[in-house]
Amino acid sequence: MENVSNVVKLESIKSFQSTISKTEKALAQMTQKGANTTLLKKRLKVLYIGLAMLENVWNQRPHHYNQEDLSKARNVLTGLFPSIENTYAKSKAGSPQRTLLERRIKALELAGA
Repeated sequence: MENVSNVVKLESIKSFQSTISKTEKALAQMTQKGANTTLLKKRLKVLYIGLAMLENVWNQRPHHYNQEDLSKARNVLTGLFPSIENTYAKSKAGSPQRTLLERRIKALELAGA
């Protein structure tokens, strides 16, 4: 993994934590409404794996994921880029949303590396 500043490391971990929190809340709401949650559950697992990878590399925290989990997660993380980049392109320069999206893209890139 590339040499990453402590600021980027912290922002990337916080980005994953924020995305996980939002996804957990969305999952709870969808479950209450009886909606299909299969895709959201898969994405949530991938987000957990992405966060675990960053924490493993940067903070030497162990994880319990096997090579197959890591490979699948990398593919799903890569698949998230088009929608995030599309939202980024529509966001206003200098806006808080754009800053969040920049951090999210960087975090996903680092986790997928």
